[in-house]
Amino acid sequence: MHIIVCIKSVIVKAPEAGMVRSHDSTELNPFDRPVLETALRIKEARGGITTALSMGPESSISVLSEARAMGLDRGVLACDPALAGSDTLATSTALAAAIDKLRPFDLVLFGTRTSDSDTGQVGPQAALLLGIPLVTQVHSIEYIDSGLYVERTVDGFIEKFELSFPAALTIHPASVQPRDIDLADIGPAFEKQDTKIWNLGDLELSPDQVGDAGSPTKVLSISKSKRHKRCEFIKGDTLEQADELIKRLAESGMIG
Repeated sequence: MHIIVCIKSVIVKAPEAGMVRSHDSTELNPFDRPVLETALRIKEARGGITTALSMGPESSISVLSEARAMGLDRGVLACDPALAGSDTLATSTALAAAIDKLRPFDLVLFGTRTSDSDTGQVGPQAALLLGIPLVTQVHSIEYIDSGLYVERTVDGFIEKFELSFPAALTIHPASVQPRDIDLADIGPAFEKQDTKIWNLGDLELSPDQVGDAGSPTKVLSISKSKRHKRCEFIKGDTLEQADELIKRLAESGMIG
């Protein structure tokens, strides 16, 4: 069984100028940690190999090394200057090409979203490009000979699906508790840099399919959000606090 896990190196602080991903400004997307754990649990139950796949500059190798330290077997990075500026569609195009190159595979796993863009679009778009079935927000998995039984909760309803391989899932971030990385595994994973790096030629894509040219949407800017809310404690005993709170709510028009 071959499980591919798509992960991302996300921006942890908004840059003052252009967005440049580096070792100092990025980390593994926190919503991808439960996905890595899910892949490892499936491997432990069913056997097989696991591949961590990412797209980005060479600094993204660090998150693939982290995935290998956690227990995944290998890492692959789609890395090419032409990929810079890719929106979710161009990103999905590149990832789908890399996944196609990694065939045969049984299962492709994605996080539900990323902490730096929060679109939730890449998993569904990549699955569509690959022509494989997809279930999103999965929180429960049961193994059967031909595939998987999976569950998700939507609008208060539990939905159950039977999936045959190959298939794709996005994993609900609260579905599993990711394991801690053993200290003894960190050094070897980061010291032995055997991550495969594929450029646009390896992916058999043209520059007009990815990057700015292949992106219908553009990020015009990224900046820190300003918080206007403030917290104030009302003084006095319980009755005085209640009277003051009612007074303020009435003055603001929130109550009549």
